[in-house]
Amino acid sequence: MGGQFRVGIIGGGTGGLCLAQALRKAGVSVAVYERSGVRSDRLQGYRVHINPKGAAALHECLPSDQWRAFVDTCGSPGGAFGFVDEQFKDLLVIEDDVTSGAERDPARSHHSVSRITLHQVLSAGLADVLHLDKEFERYERAEDGTVTCHFADGTTATADVLVGADGANSRVRRQYLPEARRIDTGIRAIAGKLPLTDEVQRWLPRRMQDGPNNVLPPSGCGMFMAPHDLSDSLLSAAANSVGGNDESARLGLHFDNTTSYLMWAYAANQDAFSCGATQLSTLDGSGLRDLAGRQVAGWHPDLRRMVAETPGETVTLLPIRTSVPVNQWDTTNVTVLGDAIHSMTPFRGIGANTALRDAQLLARNLIDAAEGGRELLAAIRDYETQMIDYGFAAVRLSLRTAEQTVSNNRLGRSMFKFALRVFTLVPPLKRKVFADLGND
Repeated sequence: MGGQFRVGIIGGGTGGLCLAQALRKAGVSVAVYERSGVRSDRLQGYRVHINPKGAAALHECLPSDQWRAFVDTCGSPGGAFGFVDEQFKDLLVIEDDVTSGAERDPARSHHSVSRITLHQVLSAGLADVLHLDKEFERYERAEDGTVTCHFADGTTATADVLVGADGANSRVRRQYLPEARRIDTGIRAIAGKLPLTDEVQRWLPRRMQDGPNNVLPPSGCGMFMAPHDLSDSLLSAAANSVGGNDESARLGLHFDNTTSYLMWAYAANQDAFSCGATQLSTLDGSGLRDLAGRQVAGWHPDLRRMVAETPGETVTLLPIRTSVPVNQWDTTNVTVLGDAIHSMTPFRGIGANTALRDAQLLARNLIDAAEGGRELLAAIRDYETQMIDYGFAAVRLSLRTAEQTVSNNRLGRSMFKFALRVFTLVPPLKRKVFADLGND
């Protein structure tokens, strides 16, 4: 089957919206059905690291105006990446040119973007195809091969191709691939946002303001932190000129995409928290912040202060789950992308980039089919074959990193720290080993 067809996308997240932008730009009929009904349902979260693969996907899929808006509203990508111990002593510093080289083309570079801003950019220009307050319940396939979606409000929508982009708890996946599972790793992360006010910047170590840092204590836990600096962004300039973002001010700091901040996340196995696994899930933001403070009580004073001064409203608990790899299935005109099929832990920061890569590849193949370059099912099959390969490779890499972060193997952690110090002493080896850091 070639020629024109209708694509229905369930889910208005990163991957689904990116796919819709690319298809709409190419003239392929597309509609997105998103369960959220109001703007603030999506206006929350932390920074997202967009790596060169994710940037290339956005550059290809977005119209030029939206691409420029993305670039202009990103924060500084940050400088050197540091590995430090819990006393904030350097183990290894990886300079920016090691991972980025001389490349400064935004379409092949690293970016720091607020999830809020990314969603706004991806939604722009889709008013005629983005349908809100459409909670997907199930689909039915008709004798002519078309797929009809049923929504909670009693309405339906029919498409020739259905794409499940409805996140880690995907209902499309549950119906289409019931054997595809997600599991709880037992790891829990407490994450927060410390606003980079003038006062905070006066006491916060320069290293923590300039780039990401990975804290490696002796064993059992870990912490990651990264600045989201909007000082050179159009978002910051716009906020200053109009006195702030009214919607963000109303909703609170967790929904604010105009303020620079330091994002941090402390992770350990759930039974390693002093309050116990049961009580952990009952704590509010302030309680979680205070718990994280107790967990790092013996750490460097600046790390403890970073946690203590974080507003409770920005602190959340993240149960760490991961998908289980599945074998390739028989291709039909229903498919899935992003977290709907290969959800992963956040420990490598590659989930959003993998979803964007899915959108880029699926868009290419569907556009090729629409233009008569190949049969529709062959185009979907090619997408699924490649996506399963790189998608679940990312899942495995992410899970391995998560397990290493919370490992109780003190000898293994000591050996890793020793290796980091060796890399410091041998710059060519450091460059070779870490050239692809953040590019997964």
